[in-house]
Amino acid sequence: MAESEQEKRATRRFALRLPVSVNYTENGAQEKTAQTRDVSARGICFYIDSAIAAGSAIEFTLTLPPEITLTESIRVRCKGKVVRVDDASGEGKVAVAAVIDEYEFLADT
Repeated sequence: MAESEQEKRATRRFALRLPVSVNYTENGAQEKTAQTRDVSARGICFYIDSAIAAGSAIEFTLTLPPEITLTESIRVRCKGKVVRVDDASGEGKVAVAAVIDEYEFLADT
């Protein structure tokens, strides 16, 4: 029991409000703009205007700022799966938590 709780928090979370572009295929292909609540090496939580079903595969792109990368800003594309949805965030937004299964750093274009 305590081991699984510990596992969930095994990496440092950064409480960041960053814009993130989210793509998913619920009711057809969708692309939405969202804002992160927090980011870690294994997952992300973001606020979006409509719920995405738990278990849905998603892809998202965000730019990590210099205070995280300790160098310049870096764009990252991630693939993952929604693990939790909480519509009690207020302001008409839904909090969506997802695990990150894979990621790639994108070159500046």
